[in-house]
Amino acid sequence: MISKDLKRCKVGELRPSQALTTFGIGSIIDLPNLSVMVMGLDDWPFKDTVEIGEQRLLVSVKEVLGQQVKSLRSAPVVPDTFQVNQFDSSTLVGIPVAPFPRWMVCPYCRRLAPLGSGLFKLETPYRTDQIRYVHANCTKPGKPPTVVPARFIVACKNGHFDDFPWRYFVHHGRTKCNGGLKLIETSATGEAASIFVQCEGANCGSTRPMSDAFKMDLKALPTCKARRPHLRDYDEAGCKHPNGQDLQMEPMLQGASNSWFGITLSALAIPQASGKLKQLIDDHWIILEKVQSEQNIELLQQVTPQLRDLAEYTPTEIWQSVQSKKNEEPDADSEPTDLKTPEWEVFIDPESVEKGRDFQLRIAAPPKRYAKYFEKIVLAERLREVRALVGFTRIESPSDYDNPAAFPANQRVRLSRTQPSWVPASEIRGEGLFFHFKEDMIQKWVKKAKDLDAVFMEAHQRWRIARKLDPPHEFYPGVRYVLLHSFAHALIRQLAVECGYTTASLRERIYSTNSQNPGVEMAGVLIYTAAPDSEGTLGGLVSLGKPETLERHLDQALDNMRLCASDPLCAEHHPYRDGNTLHAASCHACLFAPETSCERGNKYLDRAVLVSTVERSDLAFFE
Repeated sequence: MISKDLKRCKVGELRPSQALTTFGIGSIIDLPNLSVMVMGLDDWPFKDTVEIGEQRLLVSVKEVLGQQVKSLRSAPVVPDTFQVNQFDSSTLVGIPVAPFPRWMVCPYCRRLAPLGSGLFKLETPYRTDQIRYVHANCTKPGKPPTVVPARFIVACKNGHFDDFPWRYFVHHGRTKCNGGLKLIETSATGEAASIFVQCEGANCGSTRPMSDAFKMDLKALPTCKARRPHLRDYDEAGCKHPNGQDLQMEPMLQGASNSWFGITLSALAIPQASGKLKQLIDDHWIILEKVQSEQNIELLQQVTPQLRDLAEYTPTEIWQSVQSKKNEEPDADSEPTDLKTPEWEVFIDPESVEKGRDFQLRIAAPPKRYAKYFEKIVLAERLREVRALVGFTRIESPSDYDNPAAFPANQRVRLSRTQPSWVPASEIRGEGLFFHFKEDMIQKWVKKAKDLDAVFMEAHQRWRIARKLDPPHEFYPGVRYVLLHSFAHALIRQLAVECGYTTASLRERIYSTNSQNPGVEMAGVLIYTAAPDSEGTLGGLVSLGKPETLERHLDQALDNMRLCASDPLCAEHHPYRDGNTLHAASCHACLFAPETSCERGNKYLDRAVLVSTVERSDLAFFE
């Protein structure tokens, strides 16, 4: 990565997929001696990015960000070649970052000051992991100590971020005092009550514990200044609550898990053309759409390895197909795109679509003991998923919504100062198992679970009312989703034991009929690999789809759901009587999955809908 504030030197490394899921634009990255923030798209080196093709996903991104978005592009990737001099301009390829928070603390003398004060000096040794700021004038004898970031910051629900207002806080309001500050810790526990801010100004001596900042009734912090450090500016619209009042800043720790939530859209690359040649043209459209003549195609086939799939066709045939695609008129009257319904139609009828390099399906019979529950099992031997980052938020997670793009627009933080013409994206190739549930069995069970549906609806409404989201009933996925979601989590935990992937490397994709799309009856679960390390082609997941093997895993997965290590507390948990939650009988010991695996943040889960528990036996779908 590169930072303008760090004299454009490389300060760390990330995987391309992490630039979307964990350390995206606006997030904080903790390095050995530094804490940096990823800058917006205005600072990204466009020439070092590579376009990723996925038309369906691009259309969805345009619906969220506007029609000016022209492409999905990967994060800048450093070539896999050894560079002798890391400070050479040719090696400065990567994601731009800047130090944040900018207030630093000397661990020896406890001096607290911003980087702009001139008290701290930047040292850039040859090893990138040793780049640091030091307190050159510290009273410590010998080598100057390395300063560390002050670990308190402030944020608001509209996504604004800022350094902690140290002077305002210690002086109980605005002040003209410019005395030096110290951050004193009276114990090794690290709790806020044992940390004090002290001003050393003449005739001042103000001291205040950090615990005061977390007392919400005290309002020790100023109102939000609408700062956007990742864009190096302030929000011109200001920062207001929906009721018109100024929004109060909220304190948090530097490494808080709710300081950044990426808002991503994802789509599977499914065949959409009829005929093998047309499908190949679609697969390689990023390259072929720039072709101007038949001679260009012949040359590209010789120098571009990606076009080797077209070797069986003549340049004339390819050129005619390219021209035909260019002349296709877009459907201006088309409805807003639905990413999951086209995928569902492909999975329930795999034989109707062309196989591609990144999409190969094979139908398998369901296990005999579960034949009355499943229509079919589809083995996805090859899959390609593309994800795009369309924004991010702080404090409130977008995983609470059926569609992350439906997150309130005023809380979705922009990726650039101007309207973006491209957005960061990543592609992952893998494999998966698709479970097609029988619709008549699902509908029969839904009628039986009407009381549970009412409970989850009430919990959903209470959850939205508590967050002042209107209308309260919107985006409720239904009790059908609770069943499919719980089944997916139970199976992910079991399959990870033998498939060769960790639990965090498996991901769910739920296809469920809901009130937002009642026209298509869907009841399916796709469990697929979501880790890019091995390109997801080990074959270990698909091999478990054989009827005799899958039956054993289904038996074990459901049996594990009957009892939990936290029973009877887990089995008795109620979505809203035991707190404002959106799950019933589920917890980390039985049904919760890692953040990378779940599409709804471990909400709408209940193992009682799968099998009988110590609390309920009347909801079990698998009798």
